[in-house]
Amino acid sequence: MKNSQFRVAIIGAGAAGFFAAIAIKENYPQSQVIIFEKTNRVLSKVAVSGGGRCNLTNGCSDPQELSKAYPRGGKELKRLFYQFNTTDTIEWFEKKGVPLVTQQDNCVFPSSQDSRSITDLLQKECRRLAISIKTECDVKKLSHIEDNKIELSYHQNSRTNQPTTEAIKTEQFHKVIVTTGGSPKRRGLDWLEKLGHKIIEPVPSLFTFNIPKDPIRDLMGVVVHNVILSLQGTKLKSQGTVLITHWGMSGPAVLKLSSYAARLLNEKQYDFTIQVNWTGQQNNQVVINYLKEIAKNNPSKQLLSIKPYNLTQRVWEFLLVKQGITLNKAGDEIERRWAQIGKKGLNQIAEVLTNDQYNVKGKASFKEEFVTCGGVCLKSINMATMQSKVFPNLYFAGEVLDIDAITGGFNLQAAWTTAHIAAKLK
Repeated sequence: MKNSQFRVAIIGAGAAGFFAAIAIKENYPQSQVIIFEKTNRVLSKVAVSGGGRCNLTNGCSDPQELSKAYPRGGKELKRLFYQFNTTDTIEWFEKKGVPLVTQQDNCVFPSSQDSRSITDLLQKECRRLAISIKTECDVKKLSHIEDNKIELSYHQNSRTNQPTTEAIKTEQFHKVIVTTGGSPKRRGLDWLEKLGHKIIEPVPSLFTFNIPKDPIRDLMGVVVHNVILSLQGTKLKSQGTVLITHWGMSGPAVLKLSSYAARLLNEKQYDFTIQVNWTGQQNNQVVINYLKEIAKNNPSKQLLSIKPYNLTQRVWEFLLVKQGITLNKAGDEIERRWAQIGKKGLNQIAEVLTNDQYNVKGKASFKEEFVTCGGVCLKSINMATMQSKVFPNLYFAGEVLDIDAITGGFNLQAAWTTAHIAAKLK
């Protein structure tokens, strides 16, 4: 880019905003790049990602498999992943001096296990490249002027909440990239709709399940691996780890299901039933045969002494009591042996192991990965370039788009990928 006056504005100082700004300056050093941020903080969501450790991407690098982690936007992202995927992200950060580690579950973190390794690097790169960052600048309006340039109107120090006509400033840019992140409220996207973009109603994604007044909550702190969760009345399901909490259930399997079913659960006003398969085994007959084998080989042993499918003692005892298998007619717990339960008892155990049900009443936000589904409709965007189809020289990247994923570093990867594409200059 020979024109030293080429100016780019980036609206939003999050992961996508910083990544796009750095990419532009590295590839086109003569350009001038300014990041506008409404608040007085930058990279705030990156800082708390992964519990403050920053799960910045995932070890899965195959575009086909990678795209499956996105309930919304996966098809479109799959094409983009051939240009910039998880392998590219890992290489980018490590070349910049941040060593990374890939966990057994494929989640990728900085070796320091501290998100500041990522946020500090991104800010350091902006300083090195002379990228200007203007905080407390609330962008109010975008409008086209001569030569398809964009005039950006903003109010500085918006925390005063008393904007005046005199306080509105304007600057002109050849290119603007919107990286404002997810908007929990529809009105936060109104300004983009006024420019001609279709908006998909934002609703929460990635949340935990409230199960009020259920005895399962007495097991708070218990972790069960390889659980299958299903949303009753649908084909939606997920598999993974479940954490019992004092309000209900959390963990990767819960968050995955909340992501897959985000819109449906919103329509249900978060009042629904989940089915829990504690065995991780899809075939119910296989479970029954396994229990028969235990009973046959251990007839004189107590039920509580042999825990199937590596269940914890507390969960195993809870399920037996819930099904009434270790209770007498008076409701008191009794010792029972495998030889005493018979065919009916085995079927009862198989039922509670594979089709345990809980009524969910409400959700709790998963603060480490607060994500919304919805945003700017992808049909309003040329996904090959990330440019708006209705407003020339306006581009988009990150969660402001109707793209979201399950946990595991996939949401940040979408930010890195879309920012990389949006940063290209013609």
